[in-house]
Amino acid sequence: DGTASLTYYLARREAQGRKEATRLREQHARPETVRDARGGIIRINPGSREIYLTFTADERFEGGRTVLETLKKNGIKASFFLTGNCLRNPQWKELVQEIIGQGHYLGPHGDRHLLYAPWEGDTEVSLVSADSLRNDIAANMAELEHAGVDLSDIRWFMPSYEHFNTETVRVSASVGLEVVHLTPGILTRADYTTPDMPSYRSSRELLKQLFDHEKEFGLQGAILLIHPGVEPSRSDRLYDNLDRIIRTLKRRGYVFKRMP
Repeated sequence: DGTASLTYYLARREAQGRKEATRLREQHARPETVRDARGGIIRINPGSREIYLTFTADERFEGGRTVLETLKKNGIKASFFLTGNCLRNPQWKELVQEIIGQGHYLGPHGDRHLLYAPWEGDTEVSLVSADSLRNDIAANMAELEHAGVDLSDIRWFMPSYEHFNTETVRVSASVGLEVVHLTPGILTRADYTTPDMPSYRSSRELLKQLFDHEKEFGLQGAILLIHPGVEPSRSDRLYDNLDRIIRTLKRRGYVFKRMP
């Protein structure tokens, strides 16, 4: 049954995780990282001029074609984190195959897009059990494998809603995955907001904040998120400005990398 298959999958993934950890130790291939207080990775190779463009999607992925064309035009690779909901949607199957075929990183974002921890209050009180979290990750990984992703290449996990706690990090590590998060201080993540929200930020505001932040603090090793799918009520879509973001930051001396 489903439980048995997930148990088999998790055991296989744990074995793969141990094998991969050994390989990385032997090759000294693990990049330098910076973690936040929960253990999530918020910078990769922080001493470099590298930026890690990331895209997460659940049900909405209408900007995926624009994103892929822009990345190809600029000759760069990026990282995509997709839910099982997204991967199962026939509407996006061709896009998923292009992500894989073009050599971008494709990793898990949670199967059912569950909220793992409260938004407010004590975020360390998990909203799902450890077993439920493992099953959610396992189901997402099974969809990735079904899409043609080699599971031995999957190392990074960006939790649903880009929100997690220390238990999320611990459970993810138990199945051979490292939680990656967004570099603090960069507001491009607010591109999902709609005009009716008090927290709404226009693309113009987000672009200015990004470029101003770079001038003041730099973006060395930054993990920068843009959503390739937003609510229809937001006609002002940041992903339409991806080419400008890439060209501007390239002129400032940065290079774009996919997750290593």
